[in-house]
Amino acid sequence: MADKKIIAVVGATGAQGGGLVRAILDDAAGGFTARAITRDVNSEKAQALARAGAEVVAGDVDDAESIKRAFAGAYGAYCVTFFWDHFSPEKELAQAAGMAQAVKQAGLMHAIWSTLEDTRQWVPLSDNRMPTLMGKYKVPHFDAKGEANHFFTDLGLPVTLLATSFYWDNFIYFGMGPKKGADGKLAIALPMGDKKLPGIAAEDIGRCAYGIFKEPTKYVRKTVGIAGEYLTGAEMAAAFGKALGKEVGYNAVPFEVYRGFGFPGADDLGNMFQFNHDFSEAFCVARSIPGSRALNPRLQTFEQWLGANVGRIPVK
Repeated sequence: MADKKIIAVVGATGAQGGGLVRAILDDAAGGFTARAITRDVNSEKAQALARAGAEVVAGDVDDAESIKRAFAGAYGAYCVTFFWDHFSPEKELAQAAGMAQAVKQAGLMHAIWSTLEDTRQWVPLSDNRMPTLMGKYKVPHFDAKGEANHFFTDLGLPVTLLATSFYWDNFIYFGMGPKKGADGKLAIALPMGDKKLPGIAAEDIGRCAYGIFKEPTKYVRKTVGIAGEYLTGAEMAAAFGKALGKEVGYNAVPFEVYRGFGFPGADDLGNMFQFNHDFSEAFCVARSIPGSRALNPRLQTFEQWLGANVGRIPVK
């Protein structure tokens, strides 16, 4: 343990961070050990990581000093924010700035910042194809992460910007799974028309991140986009049908209808899907599937992920 390099993982009990911690622990000969950073070291998930061999330490991205303490003595760090906990881009920006400063103070050799595109570079606030939200964003949960990139790059840090994709796990936790319509038939509803959407299993994000940490000279000061598969709504519906053993349709709802669904963040997600639709080719090109598989040989297709998780997806 003493000669292993410590990777400090923010959000270690969450989807991305948890996947990275498990990837490190699964590779006993890999030369790395995991320092799991979490707000509650006594939570069930934190204790499970400790039993599995991780060093569990307290840290809160809203408390920059706690993150500095958690990064001290580490080789590298995985930095991520949690928009859906608070729906505040400003909070994400402050959290990212604090983590970047912690990376600098600790003198880390490699950091990964989990990011997304700042969609305003493609759709300026003056472009009315989609509404401006919160006064200055098009897709708040994308834009703040993309804007925050400069906190890491301006300091000249040895950072890899990791551009993630749509989590297939959203079908479990975000209520996006198949639902029965008035005709009694199951369908998924996404405002993607016939365009392809890059997607990935959340667990695979952590595994890809681990692959990046293993090859720092190749990926430091680079942007790496990852995806497991590019799929249209119809292709995802067909995969659901195969996994469930019954027909599942695809409702390509209009963007404005999706924005009006009324659940928290519906307008943000509606704009996100519109951005993914309108710039589908560029969004896919920025996320290499062969590159993702090179980082993570266990990379799952949507069909493989469904095979392991279909029982966890609420079907209404």
